[in-house]
Amino acid sequence: MNILLLGYGNPGRGDDGIGPVLIERLEQYFSPAQENQHQISFLTAMQLQPEHVLDLEMHEKVMLVDAGMGTPAPFSFKQVSPDRDDSFTTHALSPWSLLAIYREILVKEPPPTFLLTIRGEQFSLGAPLSPMVRTRLEQALAFVLALLRHPDSTWALGMNTGKEDARAVPG
Repeated sequence: MNILLLGYGNPGRGDDGIGPVLIERLEQYFSPAQENQHQISFLTAMQLQPEHVLDLEMHEKVMLVDAGMGTPAPFSFKQVSPDRDDSFTTHALSPWSLLAIYREILVKEPPPTFLLTIRGEQFSLGAPLSPMVRTRLEQALAFVLALLRHPDSTWALGMNTGKEDARAVPG
């Protein structure tokens, strides 16, 4: 299985940078020389952009990782579906708008896409990751590593598609 792990957020805004930090940690577990039954690609970005449609296209399954305010602690994991929202015409897209653009441009359904939203506490400009989010980072790391061991079956945990607690912080 060909899997994309895409973490996004602003590392200059405290806990907002947790998505890229998690991806960097995951990369340490998967070296190119390591024997692995799945092809795993890693990508980080400040925000989702229309160009990411091309990154998603080459994968059978996608996990997006972001920080959130009001997300249940320590994190939520949900499958997301294509849906236009106000971000559809902006530079920073929501996950569901990204999938809607995918469907519209490529005229096919996007790969199954899941959003791991880690609850953040501190989003001030120039702030480091908060101590609480560092703990949640370790919990999320263990969770994702477990999912990657069995990506065909265990990802069903995220089959609910709600958006209510998956909204990222504005940034």
